Amino acid sequence: MTNFIEVNHATKSFTMQYHRSLKQIALAKAKGLPTHDEFNAVDDVSFTVAQGESIGLMGLNGSGKSTLLKLISGVMRPDSGTVLTRGRIAGLIATGAGFDMQLTGRENLWLNAAILGMTRAETQRKFDEIVEFAELGKFLDTAVTYYSSGMKARLGFAVAIHVDSDIFIADEALAVGDRPFKRKCKIKMDEIRDSGTTIFYVSHAPGAVRQLCTRVLVLDKGRLTFDGGVNEGIHFLKYDDEEPGEVDADDGLGADI
Repeated sequence: MTNFIEVNHATKSFTMQYHRSLKQIALAKAKGLPTHDEFNAVDDVSFTVAQGESIGLMGLNGSGKSTLLKLISGVMRPDSGTVLTRGRIAGLIATGAGFDMQLTGRENLWLNAAILGMTRAETQRKFDEIVEFAELGKFLDTAVTYYSSGMKARLGFAVAIHVDSDIFIADEALAVGDRPFKRKCKIKMDEIRDSGTTIFYVSHAPGAVRQLCTRVLVLDKGRLTFDGGVNEGIHFLKYDDEEPGEVDADDGLGADI
């Protein structure tokens, strides 16, 4: 089967500054103290994803999940190693990503569609479907700067979900918005998966990962520590050892559907 994502020894480093002003930096140097440090957000990671696979990327906060997602989407390039993808990529990396806050929802719809590679004719054909999915109503012609985080998420997801893509990526896309919108997103994500599109989904919610994904990757401090079955990956993270009374908000989503 054809690989749609190939990550080979990918590493992405960042510099962490300990001081902000020149005065603080000068004083630290005079005292022999460090002024900055480098760390690998993604550290020598390798894996492949075949066409049609649904991957759940999991890990604790700060493990490098979002950075890896940006490498796969092409927003960032690795400092070493390679990240290769095949076909058109669409998805939602962050709420409001790619939006111009001074433009209206309607204008940002066209802008986001163009960024994701949709032609004008394609956007025009799907415009009404996108608007209906976003549920913005009279706020469609309001500047996005006045939108709530949920409204921006609905608009961003509505555009991304209607792109004819080979790879669909999402960073906690289903975790933002009210419950009815989550249900609608889940149904649409199932349709995308069942159509044979390759899915790469970042989530902390074991329920959502179980429902959507067929394989789990786990990152820990930038390194790939697990690659295998969904239940095994969730157990590896100890996400199935919930405290008594603790509820995973997404676990109940499927039951409602």
